[in-house]
Amino acid sequence: MSFRAPATDCTASTASTASTDYVEDVSPGSGTLPPRARYASSDAKSLSLNGKWRFRLSPTADAEDDVFAEPGYDAGGWAEVSVPGHWVLQGHGSPIYTNHLYPFPVDPPRVPTENPTGDHLRVFDLPADWPADGDAVLRFDGVESCARVWLNGTRLGEFKGSRLPHEFAVGHLLEPSGNVLAVRVHQWSAGSYLEDQDQWWLPGVFRDVTLLHRPAGCVLDFFVHASYDHLTGEGTLRVDSDVDGRVTVPELGVDAATGASVTVPVEPWSAEVPRLYDGVLATSGERVPLRIGFRTVAVEDGLIKVNGRPVLFKGVNRHEWHPDTGRALDAETMREDVLLMKRHNVNAVRTSHYPPHPAFLDLCDAYGLWVIDECDLETHGFTGQGWRDNPVDDDRWTPALLDRAARMVERDKNHPSVVIWSLGNEAGTGRGLTAMAEWIHGRDPSRPVHYEGDATCRDTDVYARMYASHEEVERIGRGLDGGPRKRRELPFLLCEYAHAMGNGPGGLADYQRLFEAHDRLQGGFVWEWIDHGIRHPELGFAYGGDFGEELHDGNFVCDGLVFPDRTPSPGLVEYKKVIEPVRIEGRGARGGAGGTVRITNRYDFAGLSALAFAWSYQVDGEIVASGPLPVPALAAGEAAEVKLPEPPRRPGEMHATVRAVLAVDTAWAPRGHVVAWGQFPLTGRRVPSLTPTAAPVPGDRRVTLGPASFDARTGALLTVGDIEVTGGLRLDVWRATTDNDDGAPWQSDTRHGVLWRTLGLHRAQHRLDAVEAGGDALTVRTRVAPAGCEIGLATVHRWTSDGERLRLTVSVRPEGDWRVPLPRLGVRFGLPAATVDRVRWFGGGPGEAYPDTKCASLLGRWEATLEELHTPYVRPQENGARADVRWVEIGGLRIEGDPEFFLTARRWTTEQLDAARHRGDLVPGDTVWVHLDHGQHGIGSQSCGPGPLPRYFLWPRPTEFSFVLSRVR
Repeated sequence: MSFRAPATDCTASTASTASTDYVEDVSPGSGTLPPRARYASSDAKSLSLNGKWRFRLSPTADAEDDVFAEPGYDAGGWAEVSVPGHWVLQGHGSPIYTNHLYPFPVDPPRVPTENPTGDHLRVFDLPADWPADGDAVLRFDGVESCARVWLNGTRLGEFKGSRLPHEFAVGHLLEPSGNVLAVRVHQWSAGSYLEDQDQWWLPGVFRDVTLLHRPAGCVLDFFVHASYDHLTGEGTLRVDSDVDGRVTVPELGVDAATGASVTVPVEPWSAEVPRLYDGVLATSGERVPLRIGFRTVAVEDGLIKVNGRPVLFKGVNRHEWHPDTGRALDAETMREDVLLMKRHNVNAVRTSHYPPHPAFLDLCDAYGLWVIDECDLETHGFTGQGWRDNPVDDDRWTPALLDRAARMVERDKNHPSVVIWSLGNEAGTGRGLTAMAEWIHGRDPSRPVHYEGDATCRDTDVYARMYASHEEVERIGRGLDGGPRKRRELPFLLCEYAHAMGNGPGGLADYQRLFEAHDRLQGGFVWEWIDHGIRHPELGFAYGGDFGEELHDGNFVCDGLVFPDRTPSPGLVEYKKVIEPVRIEGRGARGGAGGTVRITNRYDFAGLSALAFAWSYQVDGEIVASGPLPVPALAAGEAAEVKLPEPPRRPGEMHATVRAVLAVDTAWAPRGHVVAWGQFPLTGRRVPSLTPTAAPVPGDRRVTLGPASFDARTGALLTVGDIEVTGGLRLDVWRATTDNDDGAPWQSDTRHGVLWRTLGLHRAQHRLDAVEAGGDALTVRTRVAPAGCEIGLATVHRWTSDGERLRLTVSVRPEGDWRVPLPRLGVRFGLPAATVDRVRWFGGGPGEAYPDTKCASLLGRWEATLEELHTPYVRPQENGARADVRWVEIGGLRIEGDPEFFLTARRWTTEQLDAARHRGDLVPGDTVWVHLDHGQHGIGSQSCGPGPLPRYFLWPRPTEFSFVLSRVR
């Protein structure tokens, strides 16, 4: 196919100027149509211009002339890129990641001369059935960061506002065939100063490009007002339209003129029951389908209420991301996000930090999610200079800010899922934000306005914070936070909390208990939904610094509840459990009686009629009885005590488990999908016992004790039967630090990972003090301590045997002035990799768990491969522990713990894991390293938020724990 654009008769305002002044102009642009409501379809013709475009990359904004936009230009030698797409992900240049640093000098509105500029060219024909009359509109849904557009040689204009729609009137320029659409895109512009949003900087035409026919009398802008009166059960519908027409809703019998109000009985819309009514807006020239949800949002009595009821937001912050295409998302990827959220009990999304692709909001309407729609605004980089020259406090920039606010509100105003408008994120304070808030309040008084940076709540209707500690959140809930009177009377949201970077976040359940204890605390939004890793053939997923960036923030871009490929992380599984909408609490009588279970409906609106309940009894982790559990159809907020059947009489540790599952298929999950569960003990655990009957027998450089042999000099365990053991089975106090252990550079010196390394715990030395073979025991005395310090851990390993089994009792006594907690406390040893295929255990599972991340850990019998035991965080770190393990079978060994323990098994050492920076750095060896931990330090979320709560600290103190080892029978 030839890419030489044919000549046309168009002679108006052809591309002749090479001026680039518009790039650094603080104005939002020129030539675009006023913003308006976006709708997915109508009976008017449209033509998608997505697909392959010709592409040329220049190093500066003025490196090439503009003749490429003129008809007849030969682009046959240019490259090709996909639109939507980012050119840096298609082999042209490289992506850049920064959290808040601008990757160019801060000199607003100036940008570097080195300004990658991509010229895009598309030649298209109109369909044969394209109407000859009427007008046409060319719509761009998203271009980063500044674009100049030509059609058939005529310059249409320029625009900024990367994640916002822009339209041009083009009907007078169209030809039946050979239309030449030219778009010049600059990576850097004045608009870049408003888009410092903690994400990859990715230039390109990354959302849809569409040509829309506009017949005479077509729909222009319209505003669907659909309120709900919870007292009468009636909804009031009014559709304001720039062009007169009629609104019909057949199911409701509505047939009314635009601008007229109609009140009828309706079922309301909520995120839990997303009831939508199909309607049509018809003008003389166009019919537009409507999906109408009746609901009323108000801040009353100091609370955010929807349809008269307070709501509890169980939310996530969502950047748009795909590991291959960046922010160019297809419909299936967006649908996958929504389905994953619904299946994990998420009920709300903050669209950090820009309006999403409009199709995502259609999905939120249909499946049911509360949405905080956030403006395309963040100027975080100005914090480095004390917010001096911040655009939001500079009147020259106010038109651009108002343009961004208007394009968000006008585009998205008809979505019932959007319940709160947000002015943006981390942009300081200033007159521009006040102007935005005033405009939004005037244009749409039916929704509250949010902005976290407004500490006095002068411009906002919600008090919002980021990463407040549990202690501070409780003070706020109790009304003890102080501040202006207006703020004290407003509802509170944690718009960001529980930083989900790497292993974590910890402390979710502790936050949720506070949300549920205090009405003012209306929930929060975990940061964030997805890791922004870029798929890489060697590294696994790349992050900041992997593309040679001058400035970058490393893997801080990988802080999501799902991995880049949308595999749920343990953090998302934990969050699902913490926020489950049905609370199931056992009231069982101990000693084997079934007792009762208390079922509480934690939904804000929905009853429990859509759920089925089932009970089961487990003995030593195996199900011994099960059946359905009749539960009343409790309304929102109601609770009931339900009798459980009598359990069978079986010896062993007994638990009862009750599950709530979907009773029928839904739009977002199949019948049987688990929504909530509860588990509680009925009988206690029998701890392993061993009566010593064998005595250590000295031999040639070895000591034999029952089935085991030891090094006579060091006391190191060598074999158990025919199973070889390496590594000496010695005390272990180090873990490969997590992102949350390491904390963030701007935080205080309480970052435990930093303190641990400063102390030298990662290079602790083991001193052998004595090997004593006497009586019925082999005793090995050691001292574990870091170099350069006087503190240490005096450790005694005492081995006994009954001839077939082996018992290890570890006694630990801290010495010196310990001022930091330990990362872990347990033992580790190695087994030949060839002997380890699968691992079986009775304890918590199926996934990983740590002291403050184990709500989702269900007691049972589990089995997994070593690969399944490993959690593949984008940056390798401590992972994979299974909590509350009673026994494990691995490599032919059966190990029972007294008390329960944390189990970790992996194909590399902790030191190798600690040194790795990408998944590809982890190469399996010949040894499987097994960790049996008496304790683990908590996780927290100090990669950006607070560390673990004090009760999850692993302080050194006199400790004793035991394991019984035997061959698997």
